[in-house]
Amino acid sequence: MPSLPNAEMVGDKVEITVSDNGQGISPEAMDKIFIPFYSTKANGSGIGLSLCRQIIARHKGKISVQSDKSGTRFRIELP
Repeated sequence: MPSLPNAEMVGDKVEITVSDNGQGISPEAMDKIFIPFYSTKANGSGIGLSLCRQIIARHKGKISVQSDKSGTRFRIELP
């Protein structure tokens, strides 16, 4: 289940973290999750994370992901 996003100021940036305690993202998928139209779901469009990364980049930010068997954490940094 996803947690509520957590946001905090770190220096002159805002860091937003969203995490879950699911099964994690496979190492094979980790290399592809930001590629447009890549999805592991039968009905997935594969544009969500790609679009997020583009929007964040246009605001001069970064998005990163960490994942293992106990869950996944996305961190967004915005100036």
